[in-house]
Amino acid sequence: RVRGPTRSASSSRFLRSVGSEEIEVEVLSLKPRFHFDLWLCFTAQNWILDVGRPVATLILPADWFPLSRPGVAEYLHILYNISAPLVLLKEAAPLATHLGIISIVMGTSLHLVADSITRRLFLIGYQLHLSVRENPVMQDLKLSSLIDAFELLFHFDDTLGHLMWYVPLFLALFLFFSGCFSRRKHGEKMPAAGWMLLAPNVAYYWFLITEGQTFILFIFTLFAMTATVMHQRRRGLVPDSNGLFMIYSFCAALIPVAVWVVCLWNDGVLRKKHPGLIYIPQPRAVYTLHQTTCLHLTTEG
Repeated sequence: RVRGPTRSASSSRFLRSVGSEEIEVEVLSLKPRFHFDLWLCFTAQNWILDVGRPVATLILPADWFPLSRPGVAEYLHILYNISAPLVLLKEAAPLATHLGIISIVMGTSLHLVADSITRRLFLIGYQLHLSVRENPVMQDLKLSSLIDAFELLFHFDDTLGHLMWYVPLFLALFLFFSGCFSRRKHGEKMPAAGWMLLAPNVAYYWFLITEGQTFILFIFTLFAMTATVMHQRRRGLVPDSNGLFMIYSFCAALIPVAVWVVCLWNDGVLRKKHPGLIYIPQPRAVYTLHQTTCLHLTTEG
């Protein structure tokens, strides 16, 4: 007869009756496997559908699709809204994760609408490294009250949409990480497949921190993961291959972010765009700033 809950992801303990005595038996399950299919889907989805959106906006010709209809970036965003919940649901179990996935769908939908309008503004001269009111496109509007409407739009995009998208995303990642522990006897090694996916995953986290402006969420998630590791070690548990992949990716992502900030530390225009204590410029803002600078140099030449 079985008594007591499961002790960890890799072992269970129960009492077995033998004659008139009860003997406690511990049964070890198979060694936790590395979820290569999950992390491959996660990485491919992020690079193609999330990073691909701003790349498509900046590179592809504007006349491929009418401005009154969705373009390549919008279709990639729609596919991301569909695929991201499916990838998270593959390993999600807690109710909090399910509620978070619902919030992600709502947040990405808000972001889709606002980002679509931002793309069209960009095509008519909107400069992403400037604030809404400082943009020449906005200053040329005959009705100045329209600027308030655009500021509301960017609030839905950069604030509300990002919060509803990224807070539950990092929560889902942390909840998944909290279940990636096993007994010490299984070792602390990451397979070759994990090392292969590490670099693109780290690069995506750099994009998530810089373009999504999620440094605070990211660092608090990393702190929570570190605290969980310390707590589980006292119980004789260590991160399995999936847990190692996640914490290695989070720690390594801080290196390109630090290099990015140091290289752009003395840029006055970007500092005005990103005021405050935490200064992490957005890649799209850097791109439009350098594009504008190059156009001025070409005109003067």
